[in-house]
Amino acid sequence: MSGVASIHLVENALLVSIQDDVTDTEIIDLQDALSNRIADENVDGVIVDISALEIVDTFVGRVIAQLAGISRLLAAETYVVGMRPAVAVTLVELGMYLPQTRTALSLSHALAQLRRG
Repeated sequence: MSGVASIHLVENALLVSIQDDVTDTEIIDLQDALSNRIADENVDGVIVDISALEIVDTFVGRVIAQLAGISRLLAAETYVVGMRPAVAVTLVELGMYLPQTRTALSLSHALAQLRRG
């Protein structure tokens, strides 16, 4: 998965970093790997780091929504971290509110929220 960083276990959450050049094939591979890791490691959350994204489109918004949906079905909360203001504005302009996804300013903030339950 060259466009998507590897999945890392941090405390009781899986950290996934989405890069600018992610492809459809890599997303399918990521979804499979992530769902297996959530089930195998029984994590409480998935933290999706999008700090590498300078712009987003409907594809990236759909990817985030799909990852959140998969996580929720497997009983893991999803947090998106590293969102730039321009990315937030673009997601709203595209009508993508991502209702199944929580946001946090950073990895440490997301982990703190997960600890609180």
